[in-house]
Amino acid sequence: MNKFVVRQSLLLFLTATIWGVAFVAQSVGMEYIGPFTFNAVRNLIGGVVLIPCIALLKKINDRTAEPLSEQAKTEAVSGNAAREGNRTLLLGGISCGVLLFIASNLQQIGIQYTTVGKAGFITAMYIVLVPILGIFFRKKAGLRIWVAVVMAAAGLYTLCMTDGGFSLQKGDFLVLLCALAFSVHILVIDYFAPKVDGVKMSCIQFFVCALLSGIGMLLFEEPDMALILQAWVPVLYAGVLSCGVAYTLQIVGQKGMNPTVASLILSLESVVSVIAGWLILGQALSARELAGCVLMFAAIVLVQLPERKR
Repeated sequence: MNKFVVRQSLLLFLTATIWGVAFVAQSVGMEYIGPFTFNAVRNLIGGVVLIPCIALLKKINDRTAEPLSEQAKTEAVSGNAAREGNRTLLLGGISCGVLLFIASNLQQIGIQYTTVGKAGFITAMYIVLVPILGIFFRKKAGLRIWVAVVMAAAGLYTLCMTDGGFSLQKGDFLVLLCALAFSVHILVIDYFAPKVDGVKMSCIQFFVCALLSGIGMLLFEEPDMALILQAWVPVLYAGVLSCGVAYTLQIVGQKGMNPTVASLILSLESVVSVIAGWLILGQALSARELAGCVLMFAAIVLVQLPERKR
């Protein structure tokens, strides 16, 4: 393995670690403020953090770009092309922002009623759900995908059905809906990402999510600045590291990497969430719940393995 692959893998693992520990920050933050308030503030911070990143990346691109010919310059400043590009960027950012609002608030509300580890593993179900939803976009799922789905369903049952009944607990069900929303979110990003600047689209999605969460905050909660300031540590972690830093690391880390390998490394956030919940919050899982985690993680690994060439 060359140095480039090692470096990119470490960047992606750092991203997964930041996202995994973020489940702890989200859980602790709920002790002070409501879910809509938490997401409004964290996404606002995330959007603000990305603004200097956009400016920095623009400077780097301008320095490394090759000089344009006069004809190329004329084409580059074409009004119609610029307007179309901005329209696509805005549409992608708003679409992703709405889906992020739905997913993140379902997750934030669900975390109140379940453990950090269980929330992390159930959220990781999006890696299995994405190829299933891809069928509706004419992307076929082979036998390996369906085996992974069965394994994930068995793991989810073992992890969540601790009371012996065939029903998800309230928090587990909300986080599962969150995983479904994140699956759609990933497919929408997959559609828009090749057409627009990914960092700019992410910045727009954070501000859209912050705006919608702010509306929910005013309608359903009573925001208190004193309580928000008391929760400054988890809020800053979720905003600066989980949103701004981790997303930038993901973009840098995925460049030149096999997307299957990148997705597998990023899915380790579920393992990190369990370890972080145990080390920081003392949320130990039972043997049955650990077995469910192992089954779900095995499904995640299986669905990310590359197809064998004939």
